[in-house]
Amino acid sequence: MKKDFIERIIENTQKGIVPKAEDLKLIFGCDDKALSPLYERARETAFSVYSDNVFVRGLIEITSFCKNDCLYCGLRRSNKEAQRYRIKEEDIFEICKIGYEKGFRTFVLQGGEDGYFGDEILVPLIEKIKSAFKNVAVTLSLGERTKESYKNLFNAGADRYLLRHETADSKHYKKLHPKDMSYENRKRCLYDLKEIGYQTGCGLMVGSPYQTEESLYKDLVFIKEFYPEMVGIGPFIPHKKTPFKDFEKGSVKKTLIMLALVRILVPKALLPATTALKTADGNGLLKGILSGANVIMPNLTPDEYRTKYEIYDGKTTSDKKCIKEYLENIDNELNKIGRRLNMSRGDYKK
Repeated sequence: MKKDFIERIIENTQKGIVPKAEDLKLIFGCDDKALSPLYERARETAFSVYSDNVFVRGLIEITSFCKNDCLYCGLRRSNKEAQRYRIKEEDIFEICKIGYEKGFRTFVLQGGEDGYFGDEILVPLIEKIKSAFKNVAVTLSLGERTKESYKNLFNAGADRYLLRHETADSKHYKKLHPKDMSYENRKRCLYDLKEIGYQTGCGLMVGSPYQTEESLYKDLVFIKEFYPEMVGIGPFIPHKKTPFKDFEKGSVKKTLIMLALVRILVPKALLPATTALKTADGNGLLKGILSGANVIMPNLTPDEYRTKYEIYDGKTTSDKKCIKEYLENIDNELNKIGRRLNMSRGDYKK
């Protein structure tokens, strides 16, 4: 029964039919054996588009300042114990230079919504990175901005923008965010980014407080309709200095199921095996790849800043060791499952 049910889910999802909330509940209740065809189809789908490639991005967490007060994030402005820092522009460039010499061809500049990093700072920095290093992609993940700002950064050479929608359920969104933030504005930003021409990424937390199967159904519907070039999916992990400190972690199993469903629903999407997934499960990176993910994002942030960028508790630092050794170890593990690391830009296939 469960095997037939999963096969039906796979077939429908391939046709663009999003599993209803009641179906998601049943899927989440299946054991690993019953779910294996779902994961297998997700892997096959990723392989059919991107072959055996797992693309590598260099993550640089440029600031821990944030004007927002999201209830789930350790960087929220109300957290007076958060360790705040900003990496200087010249130092960000030097990190990119070192990463480029090590073979990285995509750099992800990520941070809280920090007013310091306005267009007057970011535009010349992006232009400098793009002019200094051949055939690199610059990805930004710096939150909500005006359409004019997004255009300025795109014109400077930014290629991609990651802005997780967090939840496509407007009522749920209000339970995760302060009153001065809205789901409508988050969607506006995402559609602005796509219209401008970015490779655009959305995404969600699985198991965030007050999330229901109906919420996850709405997430899948939104992802299908928006058809992003990238989707970041990871489990919710609480932070001790937030209002959600006592909530349970999100389920790794449910996260892997959502990854697989998104892979089948949006076959060309670039899907990372996220740091949160790796933090929640020591084998999370490999499990993510086995569920349809095809991107990893080693952290290039210098040690003096890395531990201060604490969006949730216990963030993994397994990539702090020699980056060459770290990547070799991952590549060896990936080779065992028929995958290999690819250090190129790894653009979305139009």
